[in-house]
Amino acid sequence: MSSVSVLFVCMGNICRSPTAEGVFRYFVETAGLAKRINIDSAGTHGYHAGEAPDPRSSMAAARRGYDLSRLRARQVKTADFEMFDLVLAMDEQNLRNLQRLCSPAQQHKLKLFLEYARNFDEREVPDPYYGSGSGFEHVLDLVEDASAGLLTDLRKRLANSQS
Repeated sequence: MSSVSVLFVCMGNICRSPTAEGVFRYFVETAGLAKRINIDSAGTHGYHAGEAPDPRSSMAAARRGYDLSRLRARQVKTADFEMFDLVLAMDEQNLRNLQRLCSPAQQHKLKLFLEYARNFDEREVPDPYYGSGSGFEHVLDLVEDASAGLLTDLRKRLANSQS
């Protein structure tokens, strides 16, 4: 395994999953692994296909140094399950949606993103869309923590593949 690919998934791909993509991309680039780790995000629903991330997500991310401006929402495709090594859902409902779409042979790629978190006991990244600005900050806290754990895991995978 000389490279690995990760797809972050929420419902509409305008709040949680683009935040995860932007934060994790920053972590990967800072670690010098951008050529070895491919990152994308998508939604289980196509409500916002082609749209930029929610302005509240973008502003919260920008305050912490993450740029979401080039991201655009898209819906998960069946080809994603072949193309990506990990498909990480933000919550249980979207994980169930992915399980219904995914072939049995690819089910092992599906996980909850917060399985990689170290400092939070939550299993799901809550949807901040209908809430206040503090919800977007909490999403960032969770995503930063899980991104650090995911990067540690992927570094080990990549190192083991070279031995």
